[in-house]
Amino acid sequence: MSSHIDSNSGSRKLQKIRRVPMDQLQALPLYYRKTIPEDYIDAMGHMNVRWYMALYDEATWTFFETIGMTTDYLQNSRAGAFALRHFINYFSEIHAGQTVALHSRVLGRTDKRFHFMHFMINETAGQVASSFESLGTHADLEQRRSAPFPSFIADALDIRIQQDRQLDWEAPVCGILSL
Repeated sequence: MSSHIDSNSGSRKLQKIRRVPMDQLQALPLYYRKTIPEDYIDAMGHMNVRWYMALYDEATWTFFETIGMTTDYLQNSRAGAFALRHFINYFSEIHAGQTVALHSRVLGRTDKRFHFMHFMINETAGQVASSFESLGTHADLEQRRSAPFPSFIADALDIRIQQDRQLDWEAPVCGILSL
């Protein structure tokens, strides 16, 4: 039995994201911005991969706030969200002293799950540095299980999904995450 890996698929993904004009990515809601400190740099001289996830996590918490999944909501309702799957692409290096901005697009939802992307833009270099695609689920923290979104969060997600569906560019999804 033989297997085949398409070595061009990563190249096509990179080209697809690079075809999205920077101004269109920057027009998406901004959820986090940070100037990269020296201690984020690894032995290769660029930002270590663990910090990409930390920055994406910061953007996700800000995104949650905008849809009503606030700290008060988490504490008072004993509900929240669990990450189910992530897919990260790395396109260009980030160095100490450079400023990155994370912009986000909501792709879809079901009664319990949601699908979204963050785009990390290196504002200093004027490049897309990385993309992050995530599939998450709303959760009942008492039962530690997936649970339907309350209507006010579902409504907030639906508004964002409708806004993002009006964009005139296709989201550069990985193709392996689905609701």
